[in-house]
Amino acid sequence: MGEPVKGCVIPTSVFLTNDKGFPVLSRSHQNFVLQLFNYEVQFIIRPTDTATADDHLLPYMQYLVHLQTKRPAVSEEEAYTRSYYDHLQAPLQPLMDNLESATYDVFEKDPIKYSQYQKAVHAALLTLPHLMEVVIMVVGAGRGPLIQASLNAADELGRTVKMYAVEKNPNAVITLRHRVLSTPSWRDRVDIISGDMREWDAPEKADIMVSELLGSFGDNELSPECLDGAQSFLKPDTGICIPQNYTSFLAPIMSSKLWNGVSMFKDLKHVETQYVVRLHNVSFVAKAEQCFYFEHPSVQPADNSRHVRIAFDPAAAPATIHGFAGYFESTLFGDVMISINPKTVSVGMFSWFPLYIPLRVPIKCNQGDRVVVDMWRCTDAKKVWYEWAAETSCGVTSIHNPGGRSQWIGL
Repeated sequence: MGEPVKGCVIPTSVFLTNDKGFPVLSRSHQNFVLQLFNYEVQFIIRPTDTATADDHLLPYMQYLVHLQTKRPAVSEEEAYTRSYYDHLQAPLQPLMDNLESATYDVFEKDPIKYSQYQKAVHAALLTLPHLMEVVIMVVGAGRGPLIQASLNAADELGRTVKMYAVEKNPNAVITLRHRVLSTPSWRDRVDIISGDMREWDAPEKADIMVSELLGSFGDNELSPECLDGAQSFLKPDTGICIPQNYTSFLAPIMSSKLWNGVSMFKDLKHVETQYVVRLHNVSFVAKAEQCFYFEHPSVQPADNSRHVRIAFDPAAAPATIHGFAGYFESTLFGDVMISINPKTVSVGMFSWFPLYIPLRVPIKCNQGDRVVVDMWRCTDAKKVWYEWAAETSCGVTSIHNPGGRSQWIGL
């Protein structure tokens, strides 16, 4: 599943015969063929007896057509994201760049993310005294879906809230101000602040601070740095931050298609750059393991640099490691989560695709090998960047992206 397979030859001798005398495949062969159907592979039936007439192959062909009908129905998420399969995209830098309207359009269509945020705010409100007016600050408000989710949660409980919405993108601020004027449930409840959350001088302390600054790797859109600056808005000891924490995960993968996609540029920069990708033509060499962890409010002064060394489970089969897949999961509040980690994924949520972290030179591993990766999150006054290296019994890679020479995220 990590190779660019275009054709699969099935000899007739592989087929079994069922009770009615028709050819069928064993359960294991069925599962394999069903997986290949996802990659638009052409199937060629080869007669074991070369004297077999073409019309005698018809039952075999009919069986494969029947097998296609056993494929699970395409989900709404798959239908929406199919055009992005294995398409390499540069991660967003919303702190350094202002997002375009079309980007907001895509995120706001997510049916799961804002529902989970509403549940998290609802749960947080239940922990606060019922008669008090609750001050909520939405930092990085975008065009307002987090504001609406928070107001919905307050209205469900009949709570009185005062809301501040902080947003640095001037185009999004125009939309927010229009919504205040045109939406009765926002009027007299929401104050719009145009500016950087790290520099704003809040007029009062918040009971709840809500943000959605997470990237595909959790911290790669600088949520730690932004929230470290904004957490001074919270009431000491009692202030609630949503999300409460987030964890990144890594998994070694084999994917000729992705690696060829970055190596075709024949330069150092592209093979030391991380990409957002809807993974498809990929084989996982081992399950995802925990990488970095952050929680909010954090203990000041916060040090957001990190280093981990991960030894993955032994490889079940020989493979070529073309890089790593990156994921995150986040506890918004209590038991309310969002996740793109395959083990805990929020089904139907499509706001985030995984990260692809390539290796400059693919490294082989044998069956039973433990793939080991070192991952660093590095920081200075102006930027954040990642460095990484991998090893197996077959060799060791160099350290990728030292000093952020090929990719960095601006503060």
